[in-house]
Amino acid sequence: MTSDKAKDYWSRNLRLVLGCLVVWFAVSFLFGILLVDVLNTVQIGGYKLGFWFAQQGSIYTFVALVFFYASKMNKLDREFDVHEG
Repeated sequence: MTSDKAKDYWSRNLRLVLGCLVVWFAVSFLFGILLVDVLNTVQIGGYKLGFWFAQQGSIYTFVALVFFYASKMNKLDREFDVHEG
């Protein structure tokens, strides 16, 4: 892999990681802690939305982000021909 391709690969990788971290931060910290009172005005299935994000939503989002990241990285690895196998 050439130096320019390697820089492009890592740049796109870091952009993906930062995007995932921003989503994770928003869901876990903002929705679960800072905006909990605002979100608690909405109820889903009898539970306040802020409580749900603090207890379950951040976990579900984290698991979804793991699968999203793995999928995107597999595509990126194939695009730059650095995939396994």
